[in-house]
Parts: sequence; C-alpha cells; structure tokens
Amino acid sequence: MIIITGGTGWLGQRLIRYIRQQDNGVLLRVLKLPHEPVPQWDDSGYSSTPDQDIEWINGDLTNPSSLHPLFLNAKGGILIHCAGVIHPKLVSAFYQVNRDGTQHLLNMATRAGIQRAIVISSNSPCGYNPDPDHCFDESAPYRPYQHYGRSKMMMEEVVRSAGVQSALETVVIRAPWFYGPGQPNRQLTFFNMIQKGRVPLLGKGKNKRSMVYVDDLAMGVWLAIHSPKAVGQTYWIADETPYSMSEIIDTIENLLETTFSRTVAHRRWNLPIWVGEVAMACDTLIQWAGWYHQKIHVLSEMHQTIACTTQKAQRELGFGSTVTLREGMRRSIEWAVKNQHF
Repeated sequence: MIIITGGTGWLGQRLIRYIRQQDNGVLLRVLKLPHEPVPQWDDSGYSSTPDQDIEWINGDLTNPSSLHPLFLNAKGGILIHCAGVIHPKLVSAFYQVNRDGTQHLLNMATRAGIQRAIVISSNSPCGYNPDPDHCFDESAPYRPYQHYGRSKMMMEEVVRSAGVQSALETVVIRAPWFYGPGQPNRQLTFFNMIQKGRVPLLGKGKNKRSMVYVDDLAMGVWLAIHSPKAVGQTYWIADETPYSMSEIIDTIENLLETTFSRTVAHRRWNLPIWVGEVAMACDTLIQWAGWYHQKIHVLSEMHQTIACTTQKAQRELGFGSTVTLREGMRRSIEWAVKNQHF
C-alpha cells in the first residue's frame, strides 16, 4: 500500500499517474480535504472517469483525529507526503500545515507501523545561493528564506527526528522549481507575461535556477521508495544543470513563437537589482505583520540564484532527469493550450 497526501494537488496527481505506470497493481490510498473533488484522469493525466482503484480519504493535516482512516490496516506501507501550503493568506498557515501537520501525520504513521515516509520539501530551507556559480548540496546549512522557508526547515527537522526516534524510515526530497502539464495558474501567468513582454527581469538575468520536470520529480520519489541507501537521507531532485533566468524566458519565447505560432512581444521589464531588494524588504514587513502577498514574495526572489547539485541522488538513487527544459516547457504549453488555459 502507498499512502499519498496532497493527492488532489498538481504534484500529487502526476505522482499518482507515475506510480500507476510503474506498478498498476499497487493499492493507493490518498488524502484530500473534505471540500475537494476527486480528480479524474486519462492517459495525459485527466479524464471524465474516476479511478476506481484509489481509496480517497477525507481529512485535514491540522485535525489529527481526521487522519485515522488514512492509516487503517496500513502496517508495512509507504507514505508519500506531498501536502503543504505555499501561498496562503496568513503566515500562521505555514506552521499549522507544513510543520505541525507533518508532525501529526508522522506520529500516526509511526503508530500504524508504516515502513517508510517520503516527505517533499523545497529549496527554501537553504534560502538562496551566494553567487550565480554556487550550487547547494545536501550538506548546505539552513538559511531559510522567510516564513515558508522556516516552516519547511522545521518540517525537515520533524522528519529527521521521527526517523531517529522510531522505526519509521524517513527520506526528504528537496524539490526546486518544478513544472509540467497540470501546472497551476501562477505558472500559466508566467507564460502570459512572457508572451506579452511583461515579465520582470532583474539585473541581466544571469542568476540561475534549478528546475525539474514534474514527472522526473515523481521518478525521484519512486526511486527513494525503493532504495535501501535512502533511509535517513535528504536528496535534491532536479535537472543536472541549472538555467539562467534569461535562458528560461528565451526558451519559452522561442517555443511560443515557433511551435505554437503565438505572437511574442520579445520584451522584458528590465529592472535594476535594487527593485528585488525593495520587494524583499516589503515582503519581510508584510510577513512580520502576519500576512502574505504572493506577487511581492515572488518578485523578491527574481534576482536570486537558487541552484543545487543532484550528484548524491545520481550516485545513491540512480536518478537522472529524462526531460529537457525545452521539451518539458513544450509539453507544459501544449497542455495549457489543449485545455484552453492559455
């Protein structure tokens, strides 16, 4: 049995699809919030017919009593924890869900006799790199950026503690910027801004970002489930080489124009680095007051390098990304066009 939290989210849905491709007979039990509809799939990821082989459980990470059905008769199973909060209205939600919700979940998983828990983290606990040529590895010290980064850092500490204090095998997967079909509106907005020439580019766009296609991220999770070396470890899962912001934008522009016959403005909002610094100060002040503003937060990171090396995942898990940036972005745009989102 494989238990998945956050199964109605973008990554969760693609992960379910990937697991089905690897082992169609495995029993899947998936947690969703009570108000969320059951997702539906076809070969591309979505359909009008619900998957009858998935057991959907209504529950909430902030309400431990609602999680009991998730672990019923699940001894020896695998837990994949994808659920989390990224862009809430209030800062307090980061800690209620990312930290405390994970603690509730792992407490119950331990009592239920779950064998291994794979927990999805992010780059935020490490913050940003000191320069564009630097890459984080798994030994990088914590330098969390804002409350989201702190909540994810605390989540990782909860995971590590559970692995030390109990028989539960734990693995942390750090995912940087991932993308692909099914992506949420915030990433579709990025495509629109590029097409219309309204995307902000701070400095010369030489700052780099590690990225990973969503199905390659799912592959990394799958490898972590099965690797004996993964127990108690943390892994960055991303493409082997990070990309400059200019390269990312240029790739999307070229695809829109040559593959999808879209008229592209070929403009940037070229802004000085200090604009990002001002946005960072505003972001800090807003979050200090207990609030969160998504656009200001994103702008505050636009001039930073957030890059990692995946050598440990390559060496211990056998991981290697299979989808190039260009092909992955092509699939992303194709999905958006097909589903009339873009």
